[in-house]
Amino acid sequence: MLFLCGIPLLFLEFAVGQYTRLGPVHALAKVCPLLKGVGLATVVISFVLCTYYNVLMSWALYYFFNSFGSPSPWLSCNNTWNAIGNCSSGFPGNATHLQSSSQQFFDHRLLEITNGIEEIGGVRWELFGLLIMAWAIVYLCIFKGVKSTGKVVYFTATFPYLMLFALLINNVQLPGAKNGILFFLTPVWSKLLEVQVWVNAAAQVFNSIGIGFGSMISMASYSKFNNNILRDTLIVSLANSATSILAGFVIFSAIGYMAHIHNLPVENIATDGPGLVFVVYPDVFATMPWPQLWAPLFFLMLLCLGLDSQFAMVEVAVTCIMDEYGSKILRLVKRKELVVLAVCLFALLLGIPHITRGGMYVFQLMDHYTAVVSLMFLAFFEVISLCWIFGLERISIMVKRMLGKTPNIYFSLCWMVFSPLLVLCILISSIVQYKPARYGKSYTYPAWAEVVGWGISLVSIIWIPLGAIQEIACTKGSLMQRVKTALTPTVDLDLMEHLPMEQRLNSPESEALFTSSA
Repeated sequence: MLFLCGIPLLFLEFAVGQYTRLGPVHALAKVCPLLKGVGLATVVISFVLCTYYNVLMSWALYYFFNSFGSPSPWLSCNNTWNAIGNCSSGFPGNATHLQSSSQQFFDHRLLEITNGIEEIGGVRWELFGLLIMAWAIVYLCIFKGVKSTGKVVYFTATFPYLMLFALLINNVQLPGAKNGILFFLTPVWSKLLEVQVWVNAAAQVFNSIGIGFGSMISMASYSKFNNNILRDTLIVSLANSATSILAGFVIFSAIGYMAHIHNLPVENIATDGPGLVFVVYPDVFATMPWPQLWAPLFFLMLLCLGLDSQFAMVEVAVTCIMDEYGSKILRLVKRKELVVLAVCLFALLLGIPHITRGGMYVFQLMDHYTAVVSLMFLAFFEVISLCWIFGLERISIMVKRMLGKTPNIYFSLCWMVFSPLLVLCILISSIVQYKPARYGKSYTYPAWAEVVGWGISLVSIIWIPLGAIQEIACTKGSLMQRVKTALTPTVDLDLMEHLPMEQRLNSPESEALFTSSA
């Protein structure tokens, strides 16, 4: 997935952004006017993601502040939130009626979870306060643009690596770590026949590298015209993959240790979603030396990782607003900082449903239909507009003028054949074998919630057909002439001279985009 889709499409987004020197909305409109809505859809999906992504940061802050106590509150079954009859201070194994104390802390103390999305419950005021704190941190880090964010990322980008290496060194020395690592490395070939595995793999690659969210096009638009985008593509994609593999070793060595302690198979401990971070790992730290050191540092690392992603997603939305309406807005509010504040406050309000007592069901529903379903549709239309409509010949001209040589056969084949067909096959297969969202192993969403989920998907996808209709309606001529004109790129492939970098660096928009780049 990385080599057939990730690397080629990241290189393509860098090429479009760097050549056109435009953000995703205007760049993709020039590439294919008929599908100009794809650019706006990337901005919308980034903003929707940031509205609930910061909820994870509020959870990390909650665990961070609770991790200094001794003993940690998630280790005992003798608390007011525990269901004594089915609480286990370790992992319950095959006893399906039991829950671990850490699971009950997550469900009944952090979330105070209800029985379903039908029972939304009241607001968890503790989490609401922490959500305000998380958004305040984001705002204070980005409101001055590169001046403030540039200093913050020196810590938020490097501290997680220090923590991962420290945890890896500690974990590999624990008994049972080898079994966990072998479980991580051993392929299960039968899983390759499951469509959901490929859908999740594509979503993971696109989410981790940033394809389809507009941020890569935005950042590339402020590079020098002859910047080596091939080098940048390889650094970003391979470093990202190496980090994921490193994190896998860290996580599964700890899971192997927990399996050894509780005399259970590794697969009984391994889980996915929030449970891995907020249920399994708190139990892991309790069995390590100096748990009051490891636990706060781990949740601080999670906060840093989340903030880095939030910076990029919020800045894409802010930059889109400033690019389109900047002069009008600044005449009214005078300061760009107030625009950033308005975006953060609006995202905070949209995040409130996630910190109600039934908010976990809302969170899971939005994550399924935004980060997986919407992303697959969006990726398909972006790939079609760039690879097949804009075409290999035009892409090669752009790359040659920037790098002095045309793309090699690997990129050409991926752009024309493998990437579009792979995304198309995944999209069709996911539709044919569609499975509704679920929470845990047993909870199934009601029909009305599924309708809401598809509505959430349409919030970003709808801009693609709306953009196409608007483009055809505003073009003169017969219907066929209008369609032909709308399919004709307006990128100036004869343009050799571009604005000096000094002129672009002095613009207010450049400051915002460099912030997301950091």
